[in-house]
Amino acid sequence: MTRVSSFILGGLLLVLALGGGGAWAQGAVQARVDPAQSTLSASGDAVALRLSLSQPVPYRVRLLPNPPRVVMEFNTLDWQGLDWPKVAGLRDWRYGHRGDGWARMVLDLGFPMLPDVVAQSVDAQTGRAEVKVTLRRAALEAFEARATNEADFVARYSDHLLHASAPAATPSDTARPLRVMLDPGHGGLDPGAVRDDQSEAALVLAFAQTLRAELARRGGFEVHMTRDADVFVSLDQRLRAAREVQADLFLSLHADALPEGLASGAAVYTLSEDASDQTAEILSTRHARDDLLAGVDLSRNTDEIASVLMSVAWQDTKLRNAALAQALAEGIGAAGLRLHRRPVQSGAFSVLRAPDMPSALLELGFMSSPRDMARLQDPQWRDVMARAVADALEHWHSADRARRAALHR
Repeated sequence: MTRVSSFILGGLLLVLALGGGGAWAQGAVQARVDPAQSTLSASGDAVALRLSLSQPVPYRVRLLPNPPRVVMEFNTLDWQGLDWPKVAGLRDWRYGHRGDGWARMVLDLGFPMLPDVVAQSVDAQTGRAEVKVTLRRAALEAFEARATNEADFVARYSDHLLHASAPAATPSDTARPLRVMLDPGHGGLDPGAVRDDQSEAALVLAFAQTLRAELARRGGFEVHMTRDADVFVSLDQRLRAAREVQADLFLSLHADALPEGLASGAAVYTLSEDASDQTAEILSTRHARDDLLAGVDLSRNTDEIASVLMSVAWQDTKLRNAALAQALAEGIGAAGLRLHRRPVQSGAFSVLRAPDMPSALLELGFMSSPRDMARLQDPQWRDVMARAVADALEHWHSADRARRAALHR
């Protein structure tokens, strides 16, 4: 059996392109494997794979039985002549391209093994990524219980991107709490907007703490925060924190200041490459620039990475984002709180670039508006807004869970 072969799958698995039709065919930027820094090794009853990549990519991992195999698929990945010697525990290994933009690697197992580690990490300074997969020997019954055939895989996971060790949702997940990552913007050396000795960083942190308490009181939520003090957290670190806890939802909180008369009231933003209006353009540009203050320049790879990721994952996630934004706007409006004249908008916000979890940016108000500024400092207003946001999240979660359960059926 040759080590290098081409995999062209039938029409059934083309569903997995999620309408992306082939980011490859569209000329999307490819990640490249660095053979010199990539390894495949064995130790005892374990096999470890480490792929060094020029940039992060969407990927998915699954197990196939009869014979036992581990299949890994990566979007727009150039293998760069990867070559390794035989490894104990594997009968063989091979890789190739499917023809629709996905690259595939297959590990033929010498005995049943289950994944112990599946993760992708990104170097904030270089933009390079590393995918790690560790397999450990397991009982045949345990392996077969986890393995699936091609048809089952399509039926269960065609609307999911398995990325950075976050598991796809399954019907059994519906009983667990909704895992929310609250992201109070700015902090530390980046205070955000400042008016009358009040900083945006402090105001949104106070609201995040109020919202966290409200969600905890209700139950049904597991709440995490990217920061709980006046410290700087880079955009990359915020997203990495969400991935580490396998967040189901990412909500970034802000209260910017804009030119007088330009904006007031709460607004919800989702990700798009083009700003929906002047306010969104100003905000998205400012938020990207803020991260450069700490020397973390995401601009080198952000657009290229996003073009690859979104072509695969965005088809489903953008629908969930839109529903989330609408639920938040409706919840805030139903509570009688002031909304921006265009309460749901979009912009190229770097902090919303996670393609595998729903995310939104909530502008609680604008510090450049005297009325908004007074509200933002009012503890009673924060309580009402927190209840409104919590109501919206409950409503969205219920509707989202029903939609995804229908997909599984």
